[in-house]
Amino acid sequence: MVYLTLFLTSFAAATLLPAYSEILTGTLVVQGYPMWWLWFWATLGNTLGSVVNGIIGRQVDRFKHKRWFPLSETQLHKARNSFNRYGQWSLLLGWLPLGGDALTLVGGIMRVPWLNFIVLVGIGKGVRYAFVIWLVAEASGISSPSP
Repeated sequence: MVYLTLFLTSFAAATLLPAYSEILTGTLVVQGYPMWWLWFWATLGNTLGSVVNGIIGRQVDRFKHKRWFPLSETQLHKARNSFNRYGQWSLLLGWLPLGGDALTLVGGIMRVPWLNFIVLVGIGKGVRYAFVIWLVAEASGISSPSP
């Protein structure tokens, strides 16, 4: 049940929903849960949450002319130009607390191939969770990762 909660919290944190998976991850490290499994479930959930952003991004052109659509054509054009400047490699920064979710949304708008999208976002998210787990373990005096 703990890993399902971590997965769901990490999933939600990657979408526009307010969730803080790093706090839960750190708490579970301190409680002695195996770090490998914490890293795996948090990374998987967060990466799949970003896939949802990518799916939403792929629907933008379908809805951009609707009156209720929150972005103007100018804002979309600016987002596309920024993404084109740095390319799909910028998805490695999808973990950023500010702008990371928007970056994965734009990755969907730009129709980055799914394999590239998932690999790049997954690497970025995995490195972030590895750092969070390492930092908490170091600060808590936990000497070695649990198997």
